[in-house]
Amino acid sequence: MTLYSCCLILLLFTWNTAAYGPNQRAQKKGDIILGGLFPIHFGVAAKDQDLKSRPESVECIRYNFRGFRWLQAMIFAIEEINSSPTLLPNMTLGYRIFDTCNTVSKALEATLSFVAQNKIDSLNLDEFCNCSEHIPSTIAVVGATGSGISTAVANLLGLFYIPQVSYASSSRLLSNKNQFKSFLRTIPNDEHQATAMADIIEYFRWNWVGTIAADDDYGRPGIEKFREEAEERDICIDFSELISQYSDEEEIQQVVEVIQNSTARVIVVFSSGPDLEPLIKEIVRRNITGKIWLASEAWASSSLIAMPEFFRVIGSTIGFALKAGQIPGFREFLQKVHPKKSTNNGFAKEFWEETFNCYLPDGSKNSPASTSFHKGHEEGLGAGNGTAAFRPPCTGDENITSVETPYMDYTHLRISYNVYLAVYSIAHALQDIYTCTPGKGLFTNGSCADIKKVEAWQVLKHLRHLNFTNNMGEQVDFDEFGDLVGNYSIINWHLSPEDGSVVFEEVGHYNVYAKKGERLFINENKILWSGFSKEVPFSNCSRDCLPGTRKGIIEGEPTCCFECVDCPDGEYSDETDASACDKCPEDYWSNENHTSCIPKQIEFLSWTEPFGIALTLFAVLGIFLTSFVLGVFTKFRNTPIVKATNRELSYLLLFSLLCCFSSSLFFIGEPQNWTCRLRQPAFGISFVLCISCILVKTNRVLLVFEAKIPTSLHRKWWGLNLQFLLVFLCTFVQIVICVIWLYTAPPSSYRNHELEDEIIFITCHEGSLMALGFLIGYTCLLAAICFFFAFKSRKLPENFNEAKFITFSMLIFFIVWISFIPAYASTYGKFVSAVEVIAILAASFGLLACIFFNKVYIILFKPSRNTIEEVRCSTAAHAFKVAARATLRRSNVSCKRSNSLGGSTGSTPSSSISSKSNHEDPFPLPASAERQRQQQRGCKQKVSFGSGTVTLSLSFEEPQKNAMANRNTKRRNSLEAQNSDDSLMRHRALLPLQ
Repeated sequence: MTLYSCCLILLLFTWNTAAYGPNQRAQKKGDIILGGLFPIHFGVAAKDQDLKSRPESVECIRYNFRGFRWLQAMIFAIEEINSSPTLLPNMTLGYRIFDTCNTVSKALEATLSFVAQNKIDSLNLDEFCNCSEHIPSTIAVVGATGSGISTAVANLLGLFYIPQVSYASSSRLLSNKNQFKSFLRTIPNDEHQATAMADIIEYFRWNWVGTIAADDDYGRPGIEKFREEAEERDICIDFSELISQYSDEEEIQQVVEVIQNSTARVIVVFSSGPDLEPLIKEIVRRNITGKIWLASEAWASSSLIAMPEFFRVIGSTIGFALKAGQIPGFREFLQKVHPKKSTNNGFAKEFWEETFNCYLPDGSKNSPASTSFHKGHEEGLGAGNGTAAFRPPCTGDENITSVETPYMDYTHLRISYNVYLAVYSIAHALQDIYTCTPGKGLFTNGSCADIKKVEAWQVLKHLRHLNFTNNMGEQVDFDEFGDLVGNYSIINWHLSPEDGSVVFEEVGHYNVYAKKGERLFINENKILWSGFSKEVPFSNCSRDCLPGTRKGIIEGEPTCCFECVDCPDGEYSDETDASACDKCPEDYWSNENHTSCIPKQIEFLSWTEPFGIALTLFAVLGIFLTSFVLGVFTKFRNTPIVKATNRELSYLLLFSLLCCFSSSLFFIGEPQNWTCRLRQPAFGISFVLCISCILVKTNRVLLVFEAKIPTSLHRKWWGLNLQFLLVFLCTFVQIVICVIWLYTAPPSSYRNHELEDEIIFITCHEGSLMALGFLIGYTCLLAAICFFFAFKSRKLPENFNEAKFITFSMLIFFIVWISFIPAYASTYGKFVSAVEVIAILAASFGLLACIFFNKVYIILFKPSRNTIEEVRCSTAAHAFKVAARATLRRSNVSCKRSNSLGGSTGSTPSSSISSKSNHEDPFPLPASAERQRQQQRGCKQKVSFGSGTVTLSLSFEEPQKNAMANRNTKRRNSLEAQNSDDSLMRHRALLPLQ
């Protein structure tokens, strides 16, 4: 069985060697062999395999100058290591390098060569085989380029734990160590690149993009990661297409149609140059311009795409490039390449032919006939593409520096440096094995591997623990996923003014080590859009929403397609394209444009506004008028009118009115806690004091005139002290209500934001509406009692008939406060205070005018009526009326009784009570005598009862006056008022006139 396996592997190896002849590989013997996989060609020729004969290996086409330069970088690094006295001394590295032709099949074909040789060595068949030209096992492989190719290669190499160090495969799938056990790379993984692409789109405020990805293990995972990042940033994707260099024309046409009809101007492309080339050619043919291409690292600097004839279409490309490295001496090494000198490099012959567009006649496999397939190679081939019939023979003396090709573009060594770094990584792993001290090794019991019999899996172990410093002074160590974390340069495609070629201008960088939000740097001044413009293109589904508006969702459309909706009142947006409007702080409101918040208008019943000024003037007027009345009463305090109105209570009543007018001022101005707690108690106590005074005064007069003959007890009971005591008791109840209110629920200043959006009303929160109701209710209760007594006293003598005016004042009071309740409940803000001030002022003016203005008028303008005679005359007239009514009632009762007994008719009421019936004086006096008579008499009152009229004349003269007039007056008094003497004496006993 072992012999059978040996034969099978030898057969496989023999077939593989035949497929790769001497001119299709670069090979050099050494103590340790490194494998290499490079894309020397961009693809393979399409060939229909009908299987009528033995299938032949497909032929590679379209020469890749950059791929050859990468191969040269590996050879240069190996030769540099071999010549180093410190790195792997006394050891020689060899190499076996194959062309992948940028296809999986060719890459696997080459990989089988590495695996087969390793398998032969592992079987130890030296005793069976005479291998005089034995080639050592390949202990590590450098490559491949594309992620799709590396995925296939890694699956095969991983079976045998052969380390694979890729220089250009960046797919994040390759970080899965469960699947790709032996894969490492010197290029950053695409996860950071996809994040950087999303950051760039966010930086330029784009949100409407399209995506194109290669249909392989590089494009699909990369664009998937980009979608995840875009979703986090609210970036919408209009279309998403997959492409391949092997797509047929119809598929390409379909993708181009999508691009042409899309409104997205930014197109994110995760692809390699060969996969993207057919699409770009069709876009150029249709002349679809105005698109911004965001390029992944695999094609951002591809010579297949960065061609002057494509620039009008892709001139706005922004791409990612790896950080450039420095390889001292590499430039000179590139210039030394020559088919005759590079005997170990089987690709040098074809390189020479493609560079100078000639053919070398001594070639066998790569004869000019084969070069006819090398069409569409990258740049500047002198005579262009041609077949053997049109290519002149090469002289061998051509100057490599005289032709511009990507091979000699060593200004930015990115992939080439990654190749260089990959070789040195393997060399340093071998160096660690070479210098390993037994007992400190990485293997069982600290053992070390034998450098002369080193195996691939041992090299892989040391690569995983590698840590060295490269030629640029940077630390190199692979993480747990086999990746090297690196930074990106951001490049913009410019058209060179010198030769018209496409140049890559570095316009920024992306630092993956920085914290989020600080990784991206872009110098916008260096960017040229479409090759000439400085204005950033617009790529949004909807136009930006200006400050003051927000994005509104359109049903059925992506979130990036929106309409601009004005921010509602109270909210604002101060940035462009805001997703939502922000609420203004509590004390602020949005301005007219909703772009910012401004302080809300503060409103209260101010001293400076016209309404507040008017109320203040009325309050001051009330204080002035009350003070004036108080001054008049004080000055004329000994006059009969003042005495008759209970002088001391009048003073107290005027003082309470002063307090009422003054209390209204607490309702004006900005409410403070102390004013809120003072104003309602001040108003309530002032009004209760006022009403109490009126109540006591009215009740006293009523009791005086309805009482019988007064005694000393009456005088003591209705003395001044008792009157003040009653006033105090009535007021004390209100004070108790206020104290309980202030203790349990004190009013406070309150900023009301709810009544109007743009206004803050500073009002007083009353604390307890029930307490306010008790305060006003108690005041109204006293007013109602006062109204009752005043109404009952409305027929007292005129000079004592304050009750009539008190009745009117109480009516005004009730009207005011009954109107106040609905007005208070229906108003808000400062008008609440205004309504209460108006009610206070109206009630106060009503009390002042009705009770005092008539008396002030008499005191100031009718002094003749402010006499004792006038007061007593009124009192006597009232007494006579009372007596007359009593006599009339008795007469009516006697008459009814006589009629019931004898049926006779009695005399009329007029004849029984009047000495002067309805007729005139038969002896009228002359005018002068009549005036003298009027001066001599005190007063004269007429009282009507039914059909009769009685005239009562009273005189209160001093003894020194005319004795005759006095006697006449006494005679008339004796005749006309004899029935009212008892009543008169009763009232005079309590009158405060003496």
